[in-house]
Amino acid sequence: MKVLISVDMEGISGLVHPAEMNPDRYDYAHGRAVMTAEANAVTAGVLDADPTAVVWVADAHGTFRNLLPEELDRRARLVRGKPRPLGMLGGLDEDTDAVMFIGYHARAGGGPAVLAHTMNDGILDVRVAGRSLGEIGLNAAMAGHMGVPVVLLSGDDSACAELSELVPSAATVAVKQAVGPAAAVALHPEEARERLRRAAAEAIARRALVPPLVMAGPLDVEVDLVSPGTVELATLVPGVSHARGGRTVAFTAADFGDAYRLVLLFAQLSTIRPG
Repeated sequence: MKVLISVDMEGISGLVHPAEMNPDRYDYAHGRAVMTAEANAVTAGVLDADPTAVVWVADAHGTFRNLLPEELDRRARLVRGKPRPLGMLGGLDEDTDAVMFIGYHARAGGGPAVLAHTMNDGILDVRVAGRSLGEIGLNAAMAGHMGVPVVLLSGDDSACAELSELVPSAATVAVKQAVGPAAAVALHPEEARERLRRAAAEAIARRALVPPLVMAGPLDVEVDLVSPGTVELATLVPGVSHARGGRTVAFTAADFGDAYRLVLLFAQLSTIRPG
């Protein structure tokens, strides 16, 4: 059995501020350490349930170079760096049996939620077949497109609720309760790790009861972008057009794989600044 653990940072227990997640800020070393510790707890839980499992851990925050390789459970394989196919889901393939989202956060506009956003600060919203999806929904549906269920998510209470709405049978662990965009009531890190290890083992044991999230194509997609310049760049892509308002682009994707990859491209285009 192959399990992919995708690890973001905003939803790690105790972390609430960008200074803890930005390589240029003083608290980043602490953020990396607790992120790695939670990845290890989940890895241990998977292997508690199935000692023969192959565990891949995808670093899925920012630069994708946050987890401490030398501190990671040596039984896991680390997917690190960017750009790479499938972004936060690096390592996902048809041989994957289950995906876990650890340290995830709510979508832009969700909340109260800690550091809620969708992909980056350049995207305001993504709507697929009229449904607003953040990173949780986009990644869950991409996994589902490949026939893989999301069996566990950890993050704040808003992130947990977001997955539960999409995949009611998936397990969630709320390691903190959001008070505001940069404030939360958090579990002690050791308590969070103990809960994550137990939940990971239980999620593997019942993975057959969790269906993949499948959104069948063709799919109408709208993306609200912050910068008008990004809108102009996005409409250079064949099939992408201006939609309502001045900051929305639209396209029709043959399937969710095509939709996902275009949204990843828009996120990258949003980082380009006018010369």
